[in-house]
Amino acid sequence: MSGKSAKEFGKELQDALLTGVSYMLPFVIGGGVLIALGFLLGGYLIPNDAYGSSFASTVFWLGKVAFGFMVPVVAAYIAYGIADKPGIAVGMVGGWMATDPWGVGQASGFIGAIIAGLIAGYLVNALKKIPLPTILKSLLPTLIIPVFGILIEGVLMFYVIGSPLAALTSALTAFLSGLSGGNLIVLGIIQGCMLAFDMGGTVNKVAYAFALAAMDAANYMPMAANFVGSMAPPLGIAIAIIVSKKMHVRKFHAEEASNGNLVGLFVGAFSMITEYAIPYAVADPLRVIPSLMAGSAVGCALSYAFGLTMMAPHGGLFVLFALNNVPLFLVALLAGGLVSAACLLALKKNVTDEEEAEAEESIEA
Repeated sequence: MSGKSAKEFGKELQDALLTGVSYMLPFVIGGGVLIALGFLLGGYLIPNDAYGSSFASTVFWLGKVAFGFMVPVVAAYIAYGIADKPGIAVGMVGGWMATDPWGVGQASGFIGAIIAGLIAGYLVNALKKIPLPTILKSLLPTLIIPVFGILIEGVLMFYVIGSPLAALTSALTAFLSGLSGGNLIVLGIIQGCMLAFDMGGTVNKVAYAFALAAMDAANYMPMAANFVGSMAPPLGIAIAIIVSKKMHVRKFHAEEASNGNLVGLFVGAFSMITEYAIPYAVADPLRVIPSLMAGSAVGCALSYAFGLTMMAPHGGLFVLFALNNVPLFLVALLAGGLVSAACLLALKKNVTDEEEAEAEESIEA
């Protein structure tokens, strides 16, 4: 980073994030559609079926496998955007650790993947500068960077990043449980913000675990709010893309606004796959994440205000039969999507021709 102006550094970060997004999208879209098909074919209990026990379970778990690559891939290619090919292995290991592969309560989702990718990229660039005799320089990309890069990245992810996130998880769970008997509107706002903050990461999973625990106690209101808060982010982005096209305002890059990605966003919204919004959040986190949190907060608050209940743990629109009031559920969901869309259109800067050209170059590279 030395010798770079703040503007140059910011531009480097933006390019790296866009690179990570472009490589992540096929995993999000392919995996998400297969998961949705699994729910469609097998019902909302399909996650309980073992892989291969039926055609629906095979489709569902193939989708889950593809989806599982999303977090390591985005970290790997953020690192690649900063440090070129030597950054891929280091970034991928850091992203893999963000999925909590050992089940020790350190899942950090795409927020952790962004951190892992950035650490890996700048770590590898630092390792490239190690002064070595000419005879040993050939070992730098094949031995020294992979070994020391993965070691340092892994230690940082486990001891520095993972532990605070584990403590945060416990604190958030206790906080939500304390709110459940109080003001339901406040609970809805907080639950919605948590669901949209990292979309499948630590904070999101705490909110979902809270809703599952409430179901065990025969309280089905938190799960209804969970549905709204999880479905609103991709819906809000889809609405924002459509409105920006109608207004001839370029708020999204051409790839982000493509018809294929637009269809994917609607699939994500209808199937309760919040992660479809992640590529957009990674590309512009400071504007997109608050916009999505606002929409999910409004949607969840309305869900509690309407007294909605949901007796299924997952499935989106495929399990409407488990709702107590479908019309009001759709009102809450649409309101959340519209609020997110309005915030996105207000906060996101217009994409310039130069930025569009640079984004296309990073994708082609």
